[in-house]
Amino acid sequence: MRAPDKRLIVSLSISAVIAVAAFAAATSTSQAQRMGNFSMGSRGGSMTGGGGMRMQPSLRTQPRIQPTFRAEPRFQRFNNTKIVGDGVKGRGKGKGKGTDVSTNNPSGGEGYPGRRPPRRPPGHGPNVGVVIGTGVAIGTGVAIGTLGPTGPAMSGPLPPSGGTPVRRNAINIPPGNENRFVKDEVVLEFASNFPGPGILQLLARHRLSLIESQNFTLTNSTFVRAHIDNRRAVRAVLQGVGNEVTIRTGQPNYLYLTGQGQSAEEPETLKPTPAVATAAAIPAGGDPAQYALAKLRIGEAHTLAKGDTMVVAVIDSGIDLGHPELAGVVVGSFDALGKAEKPHQHGTAIAGAIAAHSRLMGAAPAAKILAIRAFGAAGGSAEATTMAILKSVEYASVQRARIINMSFAGPADPALSRELAAAKAKGAVLIAATGNFGPKSPPQYPAADPNVIAVSATDADDRMFGGSNIGPHVAVAAPGVDILLPSPGNAYRLISGTSFSAAYVSGVAALVLQRAPGLTPDALRKILEQTAKDLGPVGRDPEFGAGLVDAYQAIMAVQANAAASAQDVPAPKEADAR
Repeated sequence: MRAPDKRLIVSLSISAVIAVAAFAAATSTSQAQRMGNFSMGSRGGSMTGGGGMRMQPSLRTQPRIQPTFRAEPRFQRFNNTKIVGDGVKGRGKGKGKGTDVSTNNPSGGEGYPGRRPPRRPPGHGPNVGVVIGTGVAIGTGVAIGTLGPTGPAMSGPLPPSGGTPVRRNAINIPPGNENRFVKDEVVLEFASNFPGPGILQLLARHRLSLIESQNFTLTNSTFVRAHIDNRRAVRAVLQGVGNEVTIRTGQPNYLYLTGQGQSAEEPETLKPTPAVATAAAIPAGGDPAQYALAKLRIGEAHTLAKGDTMVVAVIDSGIDLGHPELAGVVVGSFDALGKAEKPHQHGTAIAGAIAAHSRLMGAAPAAKILAIRAFGAAGGSAEATTMAILKSVEYASVQRARIINMSFAGPADPALSRELAAAKAKGAVLIAATGNFGPKSPPQYPAADPNVIAVSATDADDRMFGGSNIGPHVAVAAPGVDILLPSPGNAYRLISGTSFSAAYVSGVAALVLQRAPGLTPDALRKILEQTAKDLGPVGRDPEFGAGLVDAYQAIMAVQANAAASAQDVPAPKEADAR
């Protein structure tokens, strides 16, 4: 080939390369301009999250969408044949007996046919599903991160982030038979300093509309509750956001119940006792119908402590602040729902079990209650969501409540689990009811969370409450059958359920912490377990845990420990004494 021809070919090749590079640069510039000029929509104004993060309005032109819930009876979602719950007169039925119920939904959910969760790979625990390449965990009920090079997925509190992700996100997709969540919402977590406009742009990409957002100090993050547009399924949306590296975590907005529903076979029973109905004066030790006081040795414990200076956060339904039993008890309140409702039976009864001090006697009558309303009335029960409970735990921690009572039950919830772990790390004692779905039910949360003291229920004969959940996570037991407690409207009623067992233990914890305020949550758990009265088979068992709580022995144990510690301190030297 002649030299001029070679030079012509080389020249043409160089020109082609330059043209391709110029076209690519122009395309990138055009995309960047479109992203930079991303319109914030025609609506004016701005939205402010609960944590103070100002955000521009959603890019959608439709009005702000409010959360929606399915209208069918709440317990249909649980496929229960019979519910023995708070508000139902229950009987202790001894070990191994009780209502045979399931707390999972019928398979399918969201209109899809049911399917089994994927087979677990070797080395994964019972709650861990397959993690696929997008960072999405399939078929899990717990928080799942991405697999590291040598071990299973990470869980627990995420490290602080400066806006640049330090690892891929953790998307929680519930198993196919777990449908206890809001059907048109998701909860997404971002770094606390991630800009609001960026959050809105991400939501718009995935056809989501902002409902609310809040900054959380416990997890150093911003949680966003978003509505799903176009009737898409929650699981599909969560799969879709799996590649968004700016999302820390994503999950359904799970649903929790106080467990106060009743079955048609066992309707709710109102039984005012003669002592409450007719007596002009009630003994200083409480009403004669309060057998739980003797079982827990509350009277003896009150000679040593009554809960002074202790603040117990009650995350529940609305409390009747005007009830005589609760006069002067509530020192603060927080409404996580933002809508007016009349006082509710469940929250009022829980507060009474802890701090009643008129005709009745609570476990810690001198303690103070932080009334936190996360549950709204839902038929015979009360219902809350992940987002409402997260805000409630955050508020309790910020207010430095020493004890957080959680008398409710629901599915495993990664966001709530990390929030509880952070609250415990700051010194909060976490106490929860095991649930009222019977001994054959799978574990319910938050009671099954390792950071929580789980409480099952017994009756007047120290037998297991027939509706009580059981399992290796049960720490202790307390009376929960036919418990006389305050009811809205200056009334009283007999009521049963593990909710009230947990409330009694929260009161006992307040007594112990009054005498030993320096106890850590783990140390308090250990004292409650070591001083409990053994029930059932010798030693720890899945029904009663370590046994029936003994308030007096628990206080005596901390006093003995304090005395022993004082004796271990060496006497000052003679020179020091001078």
